[in-house]
Amino acid sequence: MTEDEKLPFTGHLEELRRRLIICFVSVGVGFAGAYLFKERLFEILMNPLVKVMKPGQNLVFTGLPEAFFTYLKVSLLAGILIASPVIIYQFWLFVAPGLYEREKRLLIPIVLLSTIFFVGGALFGYFIVFPYGFKFFLGFATEIIRPLPSMKEYMSFSSKLLIAFGLVFELPLVITFLARLGIVSVDFLKKNRKYALLCFFVGAAILTPPDVVTQVMMALPLMVLYEISIVGARVFGKRPLDDPEEEDAA
Repeated sequence: MTEDEKLPFTGHLEELRRRLIICFVSVGVGFAGAYLFKERLFEILMNPLVKVMKPGQNLVFTGLPEAFFTYLKVSLLAGILIASPVIIYQFWLFVAPGLYEREKRLLIPIVLLSTIFFVGGALFGYFIVFPYGFKFFLGFATEIIRPLPSMKEYMSFSSKLLIAFGLVFELPLVITFLARLGIVSVDFLKKNRKYALLCFFVGAAILTPPDVVTQVMMALPLMVLYEISIVGARVFGKRPLDDPEEEDAA
């Protein structure tokens, strides 16, 4: 970054405002498009639950406006997923002025990988975690205890998990990026592996419902992603021979 590219604090705030406006507009466009297919989208979202429910069991809504607001929320969730490439791209554009020229050239690949990891995390939650988690919860039903999941509760529960899995799957990119900046190293990551594992289980306990099944199913992928992060840090991490002056002039 050259002296001419340096911005005052107010300039950074204006830049942040502009990036946020673009993100909100992109989410709004995605929301408007998704609302046209709101019923179908909610059917897809509740499909993992429907598959493990017994015949005759259905989702219910207990308040008059509940179904309407649930459809709004599922459209918003779909809008965020649709706009995720734009959101990720705007984030990296915001931090790009602080990078060297060599690192800026990695911007497009990073955006593509960030999108793939985010969507991949959400799909992992949907196809792997949801079926086992919902089967576990419905297993508490008895002859006198009948489950009546509501649209509102299911929407809140599933959307939080989808976004949580999408975000945690960004771990390799975040750690690799920190290694590229020289903030962390391969030796540091290996040395603190046991503390990272502890943090994964604590984080999974916070992000998931209070049951062992979903906590483990989030913590285990995080352990694998951490090992992938170490490989990424080894390949792309900052080396002692890296010359910032040469990178800046490249």
